[in-house]
Amino acid sequence: MIDTILVATDGSEGGSTAEKAGVHLAARLRVRLSGVTVVEDGDVQPPPDSGLALPPYPEAELSAYFHARSQGLASRFADRARAEGIEATCDVGRGRADDRIVEKAQDSELLVIGRDGCRANQSRALVGSVTESVIRKLSKSSIVIPSGSSLSGPIVVAFDGSSGSRVAAAKAIELSNSLGETIHVFVDSKDKGRAVARFEEVRELLAGVQQPLRETSSTLGRPDVKLVDTATEIRAGMIVMGAYGRNRKTDFFLGSNAAAVVRTSPVPVLLAR
Repeated sequence: MIDTILVATDGSEGGSTAEKAGVHLAARLRVRLSGVTVVEDGDVQPPPDSGLALPPYPEAELSAYFHARSQGLASRFADRARAEGIEATCDVGRGRADDRIVEKAQDSELLVIGRDGCRANQSRALVGSVTESVIRKLSKSSIVIPSGSSLSGPIVVAFDGSSGSRVAAAKAIELSNSLGETIHVFVDSKDKGRAVARFEEVRELLAGVQQPLRETSSTLGRPDVKLVDTATEIRAGMIVMGAYGRNRKTDFFLGSNAAAVVRTSPVPVLLAR
């Protein structure tokens, strides 16, 4: 059950989108909310001088600047929460951003983080960013928010019969009943008989949903592409899927389909754990 939400922000457009989405979600779910922002060591520590004749490195000035910037982000987050009737604070950390965020997230049931942060490589979307490192290390569920997106709209549940997709179904029930959004079930299987069996299983898992269910299956093409296309077509508010698929042993802490969906989806993605 989601009873605490943590929002990670870095002052980027993606971070601002995550702030708004996290505050809005906490207000609708009526749960506790907190935030975290991190002053990266790499932003303030001097680079190697390589024997060059250089003026003194302004480490103290940079440290003061980034600390003040982070305090400003923390104040903005608290103001946004207060506007929604929530009292929330935002911690300012120092060090590696991914490690500090993961540490802070251990006290929450759900992390909300922007996909396109200050360090994201825009030509490769998520790859190489702080966000990717966080969601690979994290043991809790997380929502990855693309810049400019929102959480309003139907919930698409990706179901492949794995334990991760069963956890995703449970999260979807809670969110659907709390937010009043419909659930759209997506099943991918090259075998028609197996697809039928998976639909039967997921219907049983989602029996507690108060909203009507809709179903989509795919037998051709890449499942990550089909899933994102489905979510885009119905203007979904989020995709809910297991962080690990059926081939967890072959993946490094994050399922290959989940990673591909997070990289390419214009819709927020909840990775259930």
